Amino acid sequence: MPAKKQIPLRLSDSLYKELAAWAEADFRSVNGQIEYLLTECVKAHKKSGRYIPKSVQNEDEQEDIA
Repeated sequence: MPAKKQIPLRLSDSLYKELAAWAEADFRSVNGQIEYLLTECVKAHKKSGRYIPKSVQNEDEQEDIA
């Protein structure tokens, strides 16, 4: 298995808390949750050419982009 890159990441306290709660609900570490979310966004971008999948956007953002 190839080595993983390590990068510094700065998050606001509120975003970290949201990610930590989401990760716990999905039985992942915060790092694992971030990696999962980034992987899903990259897959969606490759598939649709969009930077943010519609499933991640809220309704207001979808209207602004459409």
